[in-house]
Formats: sequence, structure tokens, C-alpha cells
Amino acid sequence: MQNDIIKEYLSRGTYIFPPGPSLKLAVDVVAFAYRQTPKWNPTNVCSYHLQEAGATPVQELAFALATAIAILDGVKASGQVPDGEFAQVVGRISFFVNAGIRLVTEICKMRAFAELWDELCRNRWGIADEKLRRFRYGVQVNSLGLTEQQPENNVYRILLEMLAVTLSKKARARAVQLPAWNEALGLPRPWDQQWSLRLQQIVAYETDLLEFGDIFDGSTVIAAKVAELKAAACEELARIEAMGGAVAAVEQSYMKRKLVESNSRRLAAIEAGEQKVVGVNCFTESAASPLVAGADGGFLSPDSEAERAQIESLRAWRAARDGDGAARALAGLKAAAGENRNIMEPSIACAHAGVTTGEWAQVLREIHGEYRAPTGVGRAAAVGSGTGLAPVRAAVERVSARLGRRIKMLVGKPGLDGHSNGAEQIAVRARDAGFEVVYEGIRLTPAQIANTALEEGVHVVGLSILSGSHVALVGEVVARLRALDLGELPVVVGGIIPPEDAAKLAEAGVARVYTPKDYDLNAIMADIVEVVDRSCPEAA
Repeated sequence: MQNDIIKEYLSRGTYIFPPGPSLKLAVDVVAFAYRQTPKWNPTNVCSYHLQEAGATPVQELAFALATAIAILDGVKASGQVPDGEFAQVVGRISFFVNAGIRLVTEICKMRAFAELWDELCRNRWGIADEKLRRFRYGVQVNSLGLTEQQPENNVYRILLEMLAVTLSKKARARAVQLPAWNEALGLPRPWDQQWSLRLQQIVAYETDLLEFGDIFDGSTVIAAKVAELKAAACEELARIEAMGGAVAAVEQSYMKRKLVESNSRRLAAIEAGEQKVVGVNCFTESAASPLVAGADGGFLSPDSEAERAQIESLRAWRAARDGDGAARALAGLKAAAGENRNIMEPSIACAHAGVTTGEWAQVLREIHGEYRAPTGVGRAAAVGSGTGLAPVRAAVERVSARLGRRIKMLVGKPGLDGHSNGAEQIAVRARDAGFEVVYEGIRLTPAQIANTALEEGVHVVGLSILSGSHVALVGEVVARLRALDLGELPVVVGGIIPPEDAAKLAEAGVARVYTPKDYDLNAIMADIVEVVDRSCPEAA
């Protein structure tokens, strides 16, 4: 079950409540499931999303282990599991990891994960049974490194990343899922998904990989790198423990800030050409790809009618259920949450009564309130990006002087999309370029974004959308800006946006559209300065 709440505050964004009550929900699931569904993994500690947010291998190791500690220590402290049965709980904890393109380092990271988890289970919780200390994990290989340019190259990246979690028998994934080659363009079609599946099947059934023991045992190079990663991860883990653990590190914005900084360094290295990405900053010449030559552009476009159909289905569901029964179930849930009892059985009763996820969550909102996690942007250290930032800063100063105040940019994340990496990096780079930046985090409504633009008196609105709903959300933001007499305020948009949708956004009045191929953040900043300069002819 993917209920690792810590990673939601750090990278995925699908949280509602404060960290403490949210961790209690995970603890309740674990305490209930180890008895009622003993062969099910009641929690899945997710380092996958951390690497997608820019985590280094050391951060991925330390932050994931800190999360596992928070969950298991929480289970132990809750008193819901007898001491004699706690080892069984530890044995059901699983992980969901990421594998990047640096093949040898990723192999060593997974071996370090397995060794560190074994040591942690023995030393912290006294787990004697080796089987219960095994590092059990599934993996999705890296999506962050998939490129819009020359997307056919992504197939090779995906294969190499899969090898990182399958070559070493001692640290081999129990389950592998692969992205499709075209996910930097849009949603994969069934054929694209099949291609990724066939890749796994060829490795599993045609090669001799599974016929041998661990082929890295005895390698001094591998052993040295594993030791290096373990030592650095233990130092980072000790730092988090000294703060009070993972929850405290979330609340103090420590882990989030570190991820933002790491991702900034990664992007700056790509911009400077220090980190090579084939087809992006080197070997950019290319023949036209036949994979994207079809009428669909090489990806699946979402059905614009799907949202309306889902809303109608939800209304019909509520109308057909026993309303009184649903109300009683919700009342039982509220009582359990208010009394700090385990909420699993009341939640199951809600499901049987036809309660919707939104209704379930609303009851818990009334008990725990809502939470907005630190963005990590304000305190993130400036990374810099070589000499390329100097002319952008000069342009910002020139235009700001003409306007009579510093260029002010609102960076907004409308809708339910919680993937905030792009918005964070734009906000940090704009800050470092000299902009005054307003960034309030994820899950903002179009109304909130438009009202903030009015209240803050910004010169430009930047919207980041990775959910595929860019046309609808941007259209609503633009409409609300016009209703507030801000129709001349320039709007720029970033995301995985197909060319035909980019044309629609331009027709709706969007000044610029940026997609994954626009990796040079300094160039984006310079472009936005030019947009502001042209759109604000009079001094403000």
C-alpha cells in the first residue's frame, strides 16, 4: 500500500492533514493489516518519488530509512501491536525505490539499502530472524531523466536503469515496473506499455541472469562504493534523528529544502554541460523520429469528456445508496478519529456503506484540519548556473528600474497535481535571477491564483501543470484574471504539453509555453523578462 506520507510532503504532494495525524493513519493501517491481512504489505516506503524530486543516492537512502523508522517507531509507540508480534510487522514492511541512469552507483545504492535495512532491523528493533530483516522492494525506474528530445533514446535509458535493480541478486527487486519511452511527451498508449513489458520479459526469460548467484560479490570496487554510500547515509540519518526524526524534518523544511537544492544542482549541471544528456545538451543532431510521426503524435491524449462522465457517475452513486447508512458510517468514523482510536474498521464500514473518498477525507479534515507543507524554496541555497545568469540579472535590473519596482512573478500550481519539482525550480531560479517571487505551493484553485495575482500586484503569472489538465485549468485562470480586470497580465505555462495544446493555450492568450525540451532555465528566465518588458510599457 503506497501510504508513505512523508514522501507526500517532500515530493508527491498528495497529503491533506498535518504530519502527525497523517502518520497515525499509516500506523493504523499497519496495526490492523498485520493481523487481518498478514500476507499483504501494509505500507510501502517510497524513495522513488524522492529521486524524482532530485534526491542524491545518499538522500534517497537516508530519507527513506528515516521514514521507515518513523512508521515503525510509531507502530511500537501506539501500543496496538504486542512486543512479541512486532517482528512480524517489521517483516511486512516493503519499499518502492527508484533507479537512475548512473548504473554502477545505482547497483551500489541498492546493495547499501539491503545492508542498512538489515543492520537497522537488528540494532534498532532487535529482529533476530534473518528472513524478517530482508529488504523487500519494488521499483519503477527513473522518469525524471526521460527526454522530449529524441524520445526513442529513452528506451535505452529504461533498460539500463532496470539492470541496476536486477543484476545484483543480493539486492534484486521483487517487482519491476517501467515507464514508457514517450512519457516526456504525454500519456503512453497500450502499445507503448507493452513495449516496456516486453523489455522485462526478454531480460527475465531470454537471458541467463537468473541462473547465477550475485555477480558482484568479491568486487572491491563495488564494496568500496557501497561502504561510502552507507557511511554518508548514516551521517544524514543521524542528522535527521537529531532533529527529532522524519516528521520534525518535514515540519522544519529540512528534507524538502535539501531536495530542492539537489535538484537545482542537477539542472545547473545539465545547463552547463557538465552532466551530459544525449539529445539534449550533446549529440542534438537527429533525423526525424518515425515514432512521433503519426496523427496522435506518439502518445495518448486524455478524453476531454472523462471528467464530466466521472462527476455524473459520482452523483448517480450517491443518489442510489442508502443515505442514512452512509451518514451513520461517517459518524462512526468521526467518533473513532476524535477519540484517537484505530480508524480502519470504521473506514471499512464507510466503504460498505458507499461513502466516497471525498466524504471520508472531509470528516478527517474536521478532526485534524488541513496542512500546507513548507515548499523548501525560500530557504534553498543558491546553486548558481555559471555565467549564464549574469545577463539575466542585468535584464531584470534594467526592466525593474523602468517599472519603478522589482519584477514580481507569481508561480502557481493549479489543480490536484502534486508534482511540484518544475514549479520549485522556476521559483528558485527566478529568485536567484533577481525576481521577487510569490510561490505558495501546490493544489491552488484558479480563483486563488487569480486573487493572489491581484493582491500581490505581480507582473507575470507562471503556471506549472503536469496532470494533463492544462487546457482546462489555464483557461479558467485566464478567465478569472480577466474578470478581475487583469486581462493584460501575461501568463506563461510549463508542463508536458503537446504542440496542439500549446496552440490552444496561445489562442487563449498565454504568452509562452515551456515543455521538457526547454531545459535551460536561464533562457526561460530571460524570455520571461522579455515578456514582462513588452507587456508592461508603463512604469508601475
